[in-house]
Amino acid sequence: MRCIIVDDEAAARAIVAYLCEQIPDLEIVGEFSNAIQAIKFLNKNEVDLAFLDIHMPDFTGFDFIESLPDPPQIILTTSDRNFAIEAFSYDCIIDYLVKPLEKERFEKAVRKATPKSESSASSASGSDSQSDSGKELYVNIDRRLIKIEFEKIRIIEAKGDYILIKTDDKNFTVHSTLKKIEEKLPDYLFLKIHRSYVINITKIIDIEDNSVLIDRDVIPISRANRPELMKRLNLL
Repeated sequence: MRCIIVDDEAAARAIVAYLCEQIPDLEIVGEFSNAIQAIKFLNKNEVDLAFLDIHMPDFTGFDFIESLPDPPQIILTTSDRNFAIEAFSYDCIIDYLVKPLEKERFEKAVRKATPKSESSASSASGSDSQSDSGKELYVNIDRRLIKIEFEKIRIIEAKGDYILIKTDDKNFTVHSTLKKIEEKLPDYLFLKIHRSYVINITKIIDIEDNSVLIDRDVIPISRANRPELMKRLNLL
């Protein structure tokens, strides 16, 4: 896949470039210190994927996306944790990585990207598969497909051969596994904090000891998952 890197910091571009070089399927075709340069390049060249910083002088990452009639797939790379919800509104954004970047997490984000040739072929064939950049998923309940918007999901709990999905509006019991639904969820909104629970981190009210409070539910945090949760929070 052809990719570009857009970041005003030279050190940040170098780190992304190094991580890209570890993935054989990626070819870096351009590195840019500002969004304007990248837009000029994209007006003449086609790429599959862009690694994009949010905060840049004069022209933000979101300005960059809105300036393109057909933006490539975007992986945001930023030091700011506060824009996950806004990022979620852009269909082209497939993941949200918080600096400092980690190799395993970076590779997981890249695996979500699809070469343009494959994406076009899928669209032409009428494929209706759910991508990680979508805004919702559909669950089968009593032979009906019910749409659930990601941003309304609070908690997903494993219950034997079923999962319980708690949303802002109502709860749904679905015959599935936590692992299967976890693969469908956008990483920048959801995190597995216990072997039986996945939570929407934007719904957390408070954290005390080894549990989080979401609405009226107290959810346990496993010792293994606590460090990742702490990394994902915007701590003062």
